[in-house]
Amino acid sequence: MAGTGDRENPGVSNTVSGGVFFHAVIQGRNITVVLPPEITPALSGLPPASATFTGRTRDLDYLLDGLKPSEDRQEAVLVAAVAGLAGVGKTELVIQTATRALREPGWFPGGVLFTDLHGYDIERRLEPERVLDGWLRALGIPAKHIPLDLPDRTRLYRSVLAAYAAQGRRILVVIDNASTAEQARSLLPTDGTTAALITSRHTLDLDARLHDLDALTEAASTDLLCRALRQARGPGDTRIDDEPEHAMAIARLCAGLPLALRIAAALLADTPTRPLASLATALADTHTRLHRLRRQDVAVRAAFDLSYQHLEPAQARLFRLVPLNAGPDLSTETAAHLVGSDSADTEELLQDLARAHLIEPAAIWGRWRLHDLVRLYADQLGEIYAEADQRDAAQSRLHDHYCTAAAAANSHLNFRPGLNSPRFSGRDGALVWLDTERHNLTATVIAPPPLGRPGTSTDLAFTLVTYLHYRRHFDDWLTVTTTALAISRELGDRGGEGTALNNLGFALREVRRFDDAIDALIEAVGLFRELGDRDGEGVALNNLGLALREVRRFEDAFDAHIEAVGIFRELGDRLNEGQALGNLGSALKEVRRFEEAIDAHTQNVAIFRELSDRHREGRALNRLGITLREVRRFEDAIDALTEAVGVFRELGDRHSEGQALGNLGSALTGVKRFEDAIRAHTQAVGIFRELSDRHRERWALWNTSVAHNELWLGAT
Repeated sequence: MAGTGDRENPGVSNTVSGGVFFHAVIQGRNITVVLPPEITPALSGLPPASATFTGRTRDLDYLLDGLKPSEDRQEAVLVAAVAGLAGVGKTELVIQTATRALREPGWFPGGVLFTDLHGYDIERRLEPERVLDGWLRALGIPAKHIPLDLPDRTRLYRSVLAAYAAQGRRILVVIDNASTAEQARSLLPTDGTTAALITSRHTLDLDARLHDLDALTEAASTDLLCRALRQARGPGDTRIDDEPEHAMAIARLCAGLPLALRIAAALLADTPTRPLASLATALADTHTRLHRLRRQDVAVRAAFDLSYQHLEPAQARLFRLVPLNAGPDLSTETAAHLVGSDSADTEELLQDLARAHLIEPAAIWGRWRLHDLVRLYADQLGEIYAEADQRDAAQSRLHDHYCTAAAAANSHLNFRPGLNSPRFSGRDGALVWLDTERHNLTATVIAPPPLGRPGTSTDLAFTLVTYLHYRRHFDDWLTVTTTALAISRELGDRGGEGTALNNLGFALREVRRFDDAIDALIEAVGLFRELGDRDGEGVALNNLGLALREVRRFEDAFDAHIEAVGIFRELGDRLNEGQALGNLGSALKEVRRFEEAIDAHTQNVAIFRELSDRHREGRALNRLGITLREVRRFEDAIDALTEAVGVFRELGDRHSEGQALGNLGSALTGVKRFEDAIRAHTQAVGIFRELSDRHRERWALWNTSVAHNELWLGAT
């Protein structure tokens, strides 16, 4: 089709080259465009796909599925936005996706338009006007017909894309590294057929299907390391195969970040004689890891810098303070204490950081975590801005929050009415909070304490003992107690040292390190006696008696428990008196002094009923039932043990319930109620298996087999 020309300016034609007619796309004029038979420039801009791409099969399939030509416009995904942390591999994913989509017959016969907007690099950032100028030229539009302003360029560009699509020459648009929605919006097609892929470090507010890209798994990270190294050095480089444990260590230290892994591979490729162990050792130091992850002009820290410089001051301050939380994640409430603000404002800041992919929302709403390398980066910035951020005060608020909340939750674990903090509505809520925050709480204890306030670490450690014992988290218990002991000794806090030794001895007994437990508890008794702390002395003596009983030093155990009972009676401490009587009764049972044991346990039950302490009452009933069974008072034993099972079930103490069920099963066997006994033992097996208590699971299985055997013998 011939052009009509411009009557006012005879030398200017408004015909691009005949074929498709557009209405008023350039300064109110009509433009007739004929598309050239083949557009090769549009195909030339896509960077090559890496041969070392790995670990993204699901992401790739997801994006490809959205790019398929579809008759159903409601099902079609015309714009997909891939977002994620700097260096996580967004660009490579969309290049791989585009490359494979172009190979599919009939998907994108018109080719691909690609641009890197450099949205986070102030010096290299491309504005949409400039991109559109290049793209329109690539699409066959002569330079003289390309408008100057953005709205007109956008209208022409979208019209040309629609024309290509109408002629069966659908184009794929790939927009890489957009920092804002506005930077990308003018580049998006609107014809309902042309598809686009966008990458950004932010979750952009566009009419797009959002896809967040996570870090690689450890296996995929190791595979990427191997592929990149062999691509650089050839198959003869066998270092990954020769040092698999160090390869995995490097993968872990790079925390699944492809940028870091590729830098690590390049550093190894630079020196083919360098062992992987050398690089793993160099990266192990958290203070220098980010510095090591650089090669020439590529660096992990530099990539993070480009994201960080886009933060507002309040966002940046929170980002720098988050690493003060030593655990793996933190709640919105905890973050609010860090910044000294309310939860609503803090949540907005956290969401801003999440949109920038500098912090990650956890699977449970209201919890947030930092990628390991981002944590190092933020922490180093935090040290630089420590004075401006009032970092010491923030850390003190964090510790105070955890200490106060843990104490409130702990108050619900004593099973005694009237002593519970109103912070939690009940025991279940307190346990949920403790279970959720356990790793943060233990990490807070062992992290460096706030400046001038080491006592907050020991206070938190002592508060956690009841919970860690109840949940049987013995490794955490030993860790926090050992830390509290070291801090107390460093401070010269003899009382704290005694408490830590007592808690440590208790924990060591639970993990069957009986000799170590006895040593710690003897030292604790001596310390409390020296300090004149009668209550502490009594508690340590009671625990010492338990440890002595485990190594069958029964006379020494009797002495310890009897002395403890005397101290608690002297102090009028009925709770601890009941505890010591119960332990004394168990020791007496071990040497077959059953009547004395029954008397001690009966007193024990009475004390805890008087105190309305249901949990300890259940434990006392369990002990009484065991002893009654020994003297063949089976019906009395069954009554006591049935009541104990009910108490533990009511309180949700699964481990104690399992023990009581096992004891009940043995008592039922004594009166030949074998089917009831089998039922009780089977329930005990299930509980111990659920709790991963292999020792007691074997015990329950043995008792089940005994009951089955007795049932079989009775039947024959």
